[in-house]
Amino acid sequence: MRIKLKGINEVRKKLATGEIATYYYHRPTGIRLVGEPGTPEFLASFQAAAKSMTQTHGAGTVAWLIRQYCDSPQWKKLAASTQEIGRLNLKAVEDKWGATPLEHAQSQRTRPLYLRWHDKMAATHPRAADAKLSALARVLSWGVDRGLITNNPVATFERAYKADRAEKIWLPEHVAAFNKAASPELRLALLLALHTGQRQGDLLQLPWSGYDGTAVSLRQGKSGRKVWIPATRALRAELDAAPRRAVTILTKPDGESWTKDAFTWAWGRAFEASEIKDDLHFHDLRGTAVTMLSEVGSTPQEIATITGHTVASVNRILETYLARTRTLAESAIIKLDQHRRNAC
Repeated sequence: MRIKLKGINEVRKKLATGEIATYYYHRPTGIRLVGEPGTPEFLASFQAAAKSMTQTHGAGTVAWLIRQYCDSPQWKKLAASTQEIGRLNLKAVEDKWGATPLEHAQSQRTRPLYLRWHDKMAATHPRAADAKLSALARVLSWGVDRGLITNNPVATFERAYKADRAEKIWLPEHVAAFNKAASPELRLALLLALHTGQRQGDLLQLPWSGYDGTAVSLRQGKSGRKVWIPATRALRAELDAAPRRAVTILTKPDGESWTKDAFTWAWGRAFEASEIKDDLHFHDLRGTAVTMLSEVGSTPQEIATITGHTVASVNRILETYLARTRTLAESAIIKLDQHRRNAC
């Protein structure tokens, strides 16, 4: 009597001779099974693969490699918020692949299994699918660099989520509409973001000691880079007039420092009340700041000094953002008209 086994992937492959070969893999671990279905050899191979799942916490498995990575300086230097998201993605990786022996995890033949896992998630949650496979790829790459494995079969892969925020610029009318609907505390947050180009997390934690009356200075949580930003007249006026009710500059209306969740909720409420039709996020203010600085003549090097981006990152932002800003479009037409008049 043939025993029906669950959790087996059947893969057909065309050989160089033109023949079609069929391979069988243990789905939870990605281990290739030996023999033909129904034979004692195949059953023994399946049982051995299933048994390996109990070795999740043993050395030589993906779970073990994840623990080594999370104990490394490379992981520990990441910002707390980055680690928080990373742990969620690594948990998903460990749940799916933790028991897989590294011998199989690093095999190029396992790549199709990883990609099918990614594609299945991407059908409903493309961005999450990319994040989870990226987490696995990052751990495997770290393992390759440390000589723990020799290959990362998902060093590259086609992402399911295509982020296109090229036109997501806060124009003056957007700022005016938001400020009309927002509380003074949120208006100050928007102004800080526009005039410093910093991330939301860094601005929420920015203490009053980081403002000396002439400039804002902080250490970026994500990159660890320290930036010093001369304050514009408009920003100085707002900061000098703002009440100092907490250690942080940005506070809730009750004077307490913002938590990330509370700020996100309040910002969303204000944005909805503003009736802005465009799909704009807080983090688009960072790119908007880069474009504003460029439009007044700042070089990529100068912008990078202010925002903390690398010069290469600034150039990438400008390539996508500036090509679509209204100011540059109008400027281009004016220059074209002038050229035509001069040519006549």
